[in-house]
Amino acid sequence: MPSRYDEIAFENELSSLLNESIVFRTGEYYAIRNQPMLAKKRIAGYKAAITQLIVAKRIARFLSRFPYVEAIAVSGSLSKYYADENSDIDFFIITSGNRLWIARTLMHLFKKLTFIMGKEHWFCMNYYIDDIKMEIPEKNLFTAIEIVTLLPLEGGDGFEKFMAANSWVKNFFPFFQNSNKASELRKGFIRNAVEKILNSDFFDLLESRLMTITDKRWKKKSHSIKRTDPSKNIGMSVDKHFSKPDPRIFQEKILKQYHNRVQQLETLLDQANLN
Repeated sequence: MPSRYDEIAFENELSSLLNESIVFRTGEYYAIRNQPMLAKKRIAGYKAAITQLIVAKRIARFLSRFPYVEAIAVSGSLSKYYADENSDIDFFIITSGNRLWIARTLMHLFKKLTFIMGKEHWFCMNYYIDDIKMEIPEKNLFTAIEIVTLLPLEGGDGFEKFMAANSWVKNFFPFFQNSNKASELRKGFIRNAVEKILNSDFFDLLESRLMTITDKRWKKKSHSIKRTDPSKNIGMSVDKHFSKPDPRIFQEKILKQYHNRVQQLETLLDQANLN
């Protein structure tokens, strides 16, 4: 919210909205639709998320041992403390500079093994950035929400640098303070030895090659899926310093839906004030 309000003023405003049937209450939950099942679904989703976060913490600790990983956080619906039987565990990963694609490739080669055990949904490593280019360019409400709801698990220092590089989120959430603290990385002898080997000039060339191969593969995959089913649209945005889902595919759609709902609520409020 753009300003701070005391608890009494906030409760009074909520009561007014309830009286005007602009928002609805079920137990301790509020909604803009009069559907009590929403609260029950949210409660069940929260309980499932707590269980899944225990798994996510173990996985993050394991993934943090891969070369060049500097920080790991949970993103997606799980970072909002919601999960169901179809939920994935989405990870936001920060790597060392100019080694993102080597780190990503090694981690995704391991992921191939998780398909054998049917646990691939536990290892959704969808969003990578490196510590050279930490600022997220899409400075909108959608991205701001994703950033402030990240749950850091590994690499406290790396995550703090990331938040400092994205201080623009304060434009949307001026009073945001991240109370979640990540564990410090424990690199270990093997990781340090592997990184020393991978720091040679040859692997600079491999880094660029891996980025090019991945980009071509995703473009081919996206084209193939769109050709067989035009309603589906997937894609990946690739750069030397990041690997992420193409924001043009979903952010604009969701932000448009959000602004339409806000306009509907504003219309209801205007009508209530007139009455």
